[in-house]
Amino acid sequence: MKILAEHEDYGYSIVISLNKAGFTSLKEGSVYPVLTRLEKKGLISSRLVPSNQGPSRKSYSLTTEGIEYFNDFTSSWQTLTELVNSLLTQERGDHYEEKGI
Repeated sequence: MKILAEHEDYGYSIVISLNKAGFTSLKEGSVYPVLTRLEKKGLISSRLVPSNQGPSRKSYSLTTEGIEYFNDFTSSWQTLTELVNSLLTQERGDHYEEKGI
């Protein structure tokens, strides 16, 4: 969804972007089912775009509902990340002192 939040894109191009971002074991066969589920939930939409190099290709973009969902998820993820990082950087002694140990 992050990629589609930035611009409309094709399934294969999304796979390439995710591979470049470090998801090297990710294959096309696992991305297309996710795109289908997101489309069925109304979070993304697709359209066929003519191609000079062969058949038309399906291009995906976020819907208004998808943008809202992505923004809410991003906010929740940032909060969770901050809480986990706080817990991981907390000194062990601080934890035990709070518990009266």
